[in-house]
Amino acid sequence: MKQNTIKMSCIALAISSALAAQYAVAEDENSTGEKQATLERIEVTARKSIESLQNVPVAVTSVSADDLSENGISVMTEIQQFSPNTTLQSSRGTNSTLTAFIRGVGQEDPLWGYEPGVGIYIDDVYIARPQGAVLDILDVQRIEVLRGPQGTLYGKNTIGGAVKYVTKKMSGDAELNLNATVGSYNQQDYKIAGQLPLIDDKLYIGGAFASLNRDGYGDFITSAIPGQDTENYNKDVMAGRVSLEYTPTDDLFMRLNYDKTTDESNSKGGYRMLPSVLTDAPVPDSKYDSYTSMPTWNKVETEGWGLTIEYGLNDDWTLKSVTSSRESYSPTNIDFDNTSLRILDVPAIYDDEQFSQEFQANYDGDNLKLVSGLYYFKGDSCGMFDSILYEYYKAYGGLTREVRGCNNSESYAAYAQGTYDITDKLSMTAGLRYTRETKDATVYNGIMFTTLYPETGWIPGYVRDEDAINASIPKVLDDEETWSKLNPRLGLEYQLTDDMMLFTSYSQGFKSGTFNPRATGPEPAVDPEVVDSYELGMKSEWFDRLRVNATAFYLDHKDRQFVTVLPGENASDLNQRLGNIGKSTATGLELEVEYAATESLNLFATLGLIDASFEEVISYDSDGNRIDISDTYTITNTPDTTANVGFSYNIDTDIGSFVANGNYYYRSDYDLAVVNNLLSQDGYGLLNLGLNWYSNDGHWHAGLHWKNVTNEEYLVGNYAFVTPDGNGGYIPGLGGDNTLIGYYGDPETISLSVGYNF
Repeated sequence: MKQNTIKMSCIALAISSALAAQYAVAEDENSTGEKQATLERIEVTARKSIESLQNVPVAVTSVSADDLSENGISVMTEIQQFSPNTTLQSSRGTNSTLTAFIRGVGQEDPLWGYEPGVGIYIDDVYIARPQGAVLDILDVQRIEVLRGPQGTLYGKNTIGGAVKYVTKKMSGDAELNLNATVGSYNQQDYKIAGQLPLIDDKLYIGGAFASLNRDGYGDFITSAIPGQDTENYNKDVMAGRVSLEYTPTDDLFMRLNYDKTTDESNSKGGYRMLPSVLTDAPVPDSKYDSYTSMPTWNKVETEGWGLTIEYGLNDDWTLKSVTSSRESYSPTNIDFDNTSLRILDVPAIYDDEQFSQEFQANYDGDNLKLVSGLYYFKGDSCGMFDSILYEYYKAYGGLTREVRGCNNSESYAAYAQGTYDITDKLSMTAGLRYTRETKDATVYNGIMFTTLYPETGWIPGYVRDEDAINASIPKVLDDEETWSKLNPRLGLEYQLTDDMMLFTSYSQGFKSGTFNPRATGPEPAVDPEVVDSYELGMKSEWFDRLRVNATAFYLDHKDRQFVTVLPGENASDLNQRLGNIGKSTATGLELEVEYAATESLNLFATLGLIDASFEEVISYDSDGNRIDISDTYTITNTPDTTANVGFSYNIDTDIGSFVANGNYYYRSDYDLAVVNNLLSQDGYGLLNLGLNWYSNDGHWHAGLHWKNVTNEEYLVGNYAFVTPDGNGGYIPGLGGDNTLIGYYGDPETISLSVGYNF
């Protein structure tokens, strides 16, 4: 690793050995009757059964509902601060589209057909698309982050890891919880959650609803459509879920649930880092200000239902069925050039449906624990976008390249993973998953010398002529492919003492093969990506007050799928070919330390180190000779170092209990584009502080949270359509303008939440 990374890791390791826990502290008494602080048991379902965190030989971080509340965490992306070597960020065009990377593995292009590298799960249901995957914290029990391939239990598209959003089960009592939050930028969030017994100890109904609103961090300085909302980086979300739980006998549990989220926040405008050569608008003063020639409205709508049935067959065997259907619809406006002219505008629609069915048979005996199952998934992923290059071709009345189509998949899998106790101290874990997947794709791709939008009325007065468009936009791809894959896992666990477990493992994951959704002609599908992962870890507790968990890992990532841009006759060609042309490796270390310093003071620290790089990227020169161009490729969204240190301090008073907390989260520098990267984010840190209050009667609670105290400005996404000229300047790219655009994370904010529990 780089020398500065090693120096920093040594310092962080020394600090972290004296620090620890974000988790609540349980009170105990010693022989003299004095209260002492001890670590609380943390339960996770990382291996699809309830286990203690310290008994799971997997690198996993679990953040409970109480920790989420006390740290003022309102969206899932903030979880990245507590999980080493993890990136969870809102994507470029909307608030609800997720960019997820774990250990250098992920997928940054959210176009239909591209599969994620980090799986997102809601109550064991896989969320296939990144649109709508930035989940707001609502009625959640905990969030788990599983790092490394989870190919045997969670299947395809978890080559980087998995993020599990676990909702609360009902307690059986009548409950009603109200919460209101006000804050910076006119933030106004309102949440209500509750449950009601319909038949005592048998049948319950419950649900939660949230209205989440905030003004923009910036504005669209110019807008081509009069009267539209010009807020940039605003928030307008409605979310709700309802559940019906039935326990007719002690052995049978059923839950039927439905959820829906509608995000009507404006489309996010990017920050122009270079002056436009086609307009006279200067670079904005604020990183959150932008220009646009597009409508500012945007929508991400997701909904789904699920049915879970669990049956205890006997003392050892449990049967489980998880059925789910989900769909999402997202019309969106992305102004790539961010000017008031139609230089490079991309209106788009994403439309997805999925159905999944999983059957599990789980065994928990004296020396053997087994999780096994059958899994079926069917997903239809469709969309369209129009690349409008009016200004570059205005002499011809403008030009638009329209791309539309579907990538549909049908997948079957069978899996089993078991842990066998060889001796009282030594255990072996072995797992295997077989997957067979068929994917069919259609792509329509062509140009018209006019301005096209996806639907009539997209802008005032626009009428879409479907007959003329269909005659000019040909079908260029119609194909089908089938893949099958057998993914293993093998591990050994040794319980050195009652409080220390050592483990090592080999696991494999794969990311689905696919067709190029931007194809300009017939081309074969790309094969799946494969990651082989090797881990060596330790989970330990010391004196009932100090928890130290560490994992060293090595990843070998083969057959990486990349888009190669092929030369065309002019700037409108946009020819791209998808292929398996890359190989990368990553070596790293993850450390999580928790310490109950006193009865009142809790400390924690996490550290992630990674050295990730491309080892090979195959291309061809003008003579057709095979060449390696890996020096022009970089692993994006992957800092060499991520670290987090913080505290929680409890104070009991006559007017209630207070919890003061804070954390400092650090990310070293990272790149934002895979090929010929032009934008990198320097290392930065986020300081967060909070003060929580709980009434003595248990009904009232309040929280004051100050995020990004030092108002750091940091990049989370970009668009780059320029070429360096070698003299410190840039040559205009697609659309004929200097399009170098940055998207930024949240600025400094302060919020106050007040809640009441009936």
